[in-house]
Amino acid sequence: MDRSRKEELVAEIQQTLEGATLLVVTHQNGLTVQETTALRHQMREAGAGFKVTKNRLAKIALKDTQFEPLSDLFSGPTAIAVSEDPVAAARVAVDFAKDNDKLTIVGGALGDKVLDVDAVMALAKLPSLDALRGKLVGLLQAPASKIVGVLQAPGGQLARVFGAYGAEG
Repeated sequence: MDRSRKEELVAEIQQTLEGATLLVVTHQNGLTVQETTALRHQMREAGAGFKVTKNRLAKIALKDTQFEPLSDLFSGPTAIAVSEDPVAAARVAVDFAKDNDKLTIVGGALGDKVLDVDAVMALAKLPSLDALRGKLVGLLQAPASKIVGVLQAPGGQLARVFGAYGAEG
């Protein structure tokens, strides 16, 4: 591989890392093209990305980024999963690794916080950012609907009293 191609690959990895909040480092040992394609598809659906990396180039790309402390994890057949969502890449990678022993989670980072394998697994169990937003909206709407119900109740009771009084007379 010539120098210009290596520079392109480093720039590509750096661009991938720029918008990422979460980086999960994996070892993929013997994944077939079909399995890798399926994993990439699942990652895209979740708003994440998956990229097989060359370790030397990845270490160069990590320099001066928030993910630089992960450099030591780049040995062997390495691939990275990245996402802006703080949960998406971890969830897809962990779910895929459960069903396929050819993918192993090595570690990761959430922002500048380095995560070990157990922390990545725990992160994968959390609800996604969209699910949390939905819950928050639900919590905010619940009190409003209760207030409307309370405000409408006296009017309904008053109407029933008038209706009953009018029926008697």
